[in-house]
Amino acid sequence: MSDNKTKDLIGAIKSKGKTLESEMSFFDHIDVLRKHLLRSLLVIVLLTGAAFWFYEFIFDKVVMGPMSGDFWTYRMMCKLAQHFPSLGSDFCITEIKGKIINTEMAGQFTLQINSCIMTGIVFGVPYLLFELWLFIKPALHDKEKKSARGFVFFASLLFLIGILFGYFIICPLSINFLTNYSVSSRIENTFTIDSYLSSVATLTIGTGIIFELPVLIYILSMFGIMTPAFMRASRRYAVVIILIISAVVTPTPDMMTMLVVAFPLFILYELSIFISASIERKKNKELYGTK
Repeated sequence: MSDNKTKDLIGAIKSKGKTLESEMSFFDHIDVLRKHLLRSLLVIVLLTGAAFWFYEFIFDKVVMGPMSGDFWTYRMMCKLAQHFPSLGSDFCITEIKGKIINTEMAGQFTLQINSCIMTGIVFGVPYLLFELWLFIKPALHDKEKKSARGFVFFASLLFLIGILFGYFIICPLSINFLTNYSVSSRIENTFTIDSYLSSVATLTIGTGIIFELPVLIYILSMFGIMTPAFMRASRRYAVVIILIISAVVTPTPDMMTMLVVAFPLFILYELSIFISASIERKKNKELYGTK
């Protein structure tokens, strides 16, 4: 009886030791992740500081760009209206009538800080993805590392394309509509600087995040969570969701603007199906030796 108790005690101690070892391993991973995130934060802080140095250009040309009638998107729309008169005179935008005001004592100071922080975040995303890759890479097998090669480049490229699409397409179309929309002539459209900056940042950065859909599908397909068969079967629902997102992101009444926004999302969804199918074929080839 005594021997049995001794064995049980030794077994309990070993079991507890394994539990502590696994817990220590978990906390070690958390510590490593913390270091990667701290390095990413440092880079974002440095980029934010650099944005303060170039703030005059960032504010006048970038932040306030969509409020100018000379903005690139509006000029291209006017050229299209000249070549295609059927688009109508309203398609050519030469002036944004909305007025931006400051209603708080520290409003303009807050505007400068927030716009610089957002600039630092946008330019710091590629380095953040690089640090996340360094954290994940040691846990991957050689085949997984090989298949995931170029993750940082493609994820950064998709984010950049999304940022440009949101800034040059979605943002100016939305601003033009919202600044001209009125329910009564007695109400003047004046917007606070916080409202304007948050709208520009949400539309721009939000589109950049949405364009990461192929990367998300790639990761889910690698773990077997997402399959091309499921995505093909859900295509009709995806179309409805994409149209709803397009209608929300671009609160304009015309169908053409919504389709302009929805078109690249359709392409991203089809690209995601292709990526998921490629991963499934590769897995089948490794498991069963089939193409």
